[in-house]
Amino acid sequence: MWHAYNLVAEGDSLKASTIRKVQTESATGSVGSNRVRTVLTIQVEGIDFDHQACVLRVKGRNIVENQYVKMGAYHTLDLESNRKFTLTKPHWDSIALDRIELACDPTQHADVAAVVMHEGLAHVCLVTSSMTMVRAKIDTHIPRKRKGMCGSHEKGLQRFFDNVLQAILRHINFDVVKCVLLGSPGFVKDQFYEYMMQEALKLDYKVLTENKSKFVLVHSSNGFKNALKEVLSDPFVTSKLSDTKAAGEVKALEAFYSILQNEPSKAFYGIKHVEKANEAQAIEIILISDNLFRSKDFHARRRYVDLVDSVKESGGEVKIFSSLHISGEQLDQLTGVAAILRFPMPELEEDTSSSDED
Repeated sequence: MWHAYNLVAEGDSLKASTIRKVQTESATGSVGSNRVRTVLTIQVEGIDFDHQACVLRVKGRNIVENQYVKMGAYHTLDLESNRKFTLTKPHWDSIALDRIELACDPTQHADVAAVVMHEGLAHVCLVTSSMTMVRAKIDTHIPRKRKGMCGSHEKGLQRFFDNVLQAILRHINFDVVKCVLLGSPGFVKDQFYEYMMQEALKLDYKVLTENKSKFVLVHSSNGFKNALKEVLSDPFVTSKLSDTKAAGEVKALEAFYSILQNEPSKAFYGIKHVEKANEAQAIEIILISDNLFRSKDFHARRRYVDLVDSVKESGGEVKIFSSLHISGEQLDQLTGVAAILRFPMPELEEDTSSSDED
């Protein structure tokens, strides 16, 4: 529903099923009322998101003739998870299309991965706020340990570990995932982690060595998918995961503050200064609040969308901050848009000081 909130804007038309109270008059003249389910299409005039109930309330005037509701009559549509609706916009810009792609491809916002295993069985999963997806199941026969014949067991275990390692490399996007949980009973997870890091050094798997800090070893009772529930409910894991949410944005904001203090000619905020830096193709990272894309002023929204598109075209990185996260609230205090530059632009500092004097 958060994605829907960021998509629906004033001026859009929204079609959805709703319940309307309708008055009826009988042949004898008595008036009664009953509730009927109907489909309405409204032109959006107001949007309210209740993030606790996860309900989006959209107010507007009816724009399609309906047997129960007059043209131009006001109605509020309540949008909830798993309730279908049709959204029509006068113009679909790149920010709206990116938002749809993000919402439709869960792997793009699954920032937690988990591998639960016991000897011979493992599940590689991606975890989002709304679902858990099994990306790979590894089921490998491992011969039992026998006196004087441990070699076959060790070979089987190595083959199993290698299959799990390849599944991690294939299915986990470390550019998106901020934390990887490794769970097992006993020391299987520790043995696997040691094997994985040895292989990463030997075969130069930089994606693993560079993201070593993202792996968290936890206890699980087995390697079946249902063990994931017990792993995610562990208080230690819960606190660890809360720290990883929006970690990329928090890190970028901290970097901005640090550069602003130590190299002020490489960090600027405010739309005018950021636009001037963009004209010089100087922006390395742009930090922008999603609040700005919900502007009621179409031209103001268009201005921010064009800025983001231009930064992307010149090879810059875009960080869109959620206004519901503390980092987004901090960015909103800095006008909602800021930039870290590739090279110093002292002339922008001069503009700042001259505008202060004015």
